[in-house]
Amino acid sequence: MAAVPESNPVSGSPVAARRAFSRTALLVAFAFALMGDPVSSVAYSIQAALRALGGNPALLLPTVAVVVGVVAVVVLNYHLLIGRFPRGAGAAVAAAAAFGEGWAFLPLGCLMVDFALTIAMSVSAGASAIIAYLPGLAPARIPLAIGLTLGVAGLTWFGHGGRAFFATMTLGFLAVAAVVISHGFLDPVSRGHPLLVHGTGAASPLAVVLAYPVAMAWATGIEAPSAAIAQLGQLDDKGRRLVGRVTIWLVLGCVGSLTLALSALAVRLHVGLPPANSTLVALVARAAVGSGLLFAAFQSASALLLLAAANSGFNAGSGLLKALAAGLEDGRGAALLPRWLGRTNRHHTPYVGVGAFLAVSVALVAAARGRAQILVLYYAVAVFAAFLFGMLAMAGQSRRERRPLILAVNVLGVVVAALTLLVDVTRVYPIAPLLASCAIAGLLHTRWVRAGRPGGVSAAEYEAGPGIGDADAAGE
Repeated sequence: MAAVPESNPVSGSPVAARRAFSRTALLVAFAFALMGDPVSSVAYSIQAALRALGGNPALLLPTVAVVVGVVAVVVLNYHLLIGRFPRGAGAAVAAAAAFGEGWAFLPLGCLMVDFALTIAMSVSAGASAIIAYLPGLAPARIPLAIGLTLGVAGLTWFGHGGRAFFATMTLGFLAVAAVVISHGFLDPVSRGHPLLVHGTGAASPLAVVLAYPVAMAWATGIEAPSAAIAQLGQLDDKGRRLVGRVTIWLVLGCVGSLTLALSALAVRLHVGLPPANSTLVALVARAAVGSGLLFAAFQSASALLLLAAANSGFNAGSGLLKALAAGLEDGRGAALLPRWLGRTNRHHTPYVGVGAFLAVSVALVAAARGRAQILVLYYAVAVFAAFLFGMLAMAGQSRRERRPLILAVNVLGVVVAALTLLVDVTRVYPIAPLLASCAIAGLLHTRWVRAGRPGGVSAAEYEAGPGIGDADAAGE
């Protein structure tokens, strides 16, 4: 029997098999590269929730369950958003489409604040992961965190990391975490520890409501895929829609399960708030598997993933500055930021933009004394403001199109995002990032008006994209 020629595109042929494998590899690389940031947030978000509960473990799982439920509502709305904008969209694009280009600036301002906080949070949590394994470094926490910030920024200078690297980091951490969690439930090394601080916070539903916003860090991973699919030029609308939707549901499934599992393990092993130079997840891992090689692998994978998330923030933030400095309307219009902010080196890295985010993130790290649990008080509120705008835009469009079922989903998203923001600002701390977002939005809007209101504002969000560069988006 004659062999089927390679050029034959029929199902089951070598060409079709290679195409299927290539698209699957693209999906895995894209999804797990983008998942690095939300997955890494478990290093500090569970501890933040327990601290907000006054150290009382009785309400930790209900609080984390509320977080997963809220993120599920956001994911459902972004599933619809990606369906409406399969060529790439985020809150800025949706707001521009529904209300006009001028409304895109507030989500863009929120993104800039979110990127800076992501960098500072990630390197501070990375320093905490290192100190939890090497306590002798505790007196050098601030220099260590700043050094990590400088190191990640320096690596960013040499170009955007590929999807494969970031996906490998994420998959590696998930694999090690799965082993640790399984060991902890089946055969833990210890239960509880005399150094741990068990709180006696009030066990009431109100405590859950007040605590859940501080554990929302991983919700920031929902916005990126909807914009990042714009960089998948090798796919058609159907392919981009599929990749974007699968990615956001994978974020919910993987990160939600990981967060719930680690929280349940903390309760099972009687792990409370950690001492100053450790972290909750480190104590959970040590109680589950001891202080041997598996614990070292867990801490190493956690630290590397956190630094990869910081690198993602540098790439995404500098890319957004480059887009706004390059000029709108496909680069032919007036620039909204000084053009020198978009200067790139021979590795195509916007090095001036990287330097700008480096300066801001170093200042944030120093102000927080290198402690992620201080920065987490200010985190995620900006991205929820962006969520609110995006879902308001979707609700407006659904109402005009008379689609009641989709409108109901959009309204639920608006209510959930608004409630989260309202509860968040009662803690006062989140007001600062909101004001910063508004200030950046106001500056950009003023420059946009002076430039003659050029088009293409919302498309700048595509440059923020996945924070992993465009180099390997061009081919499979």
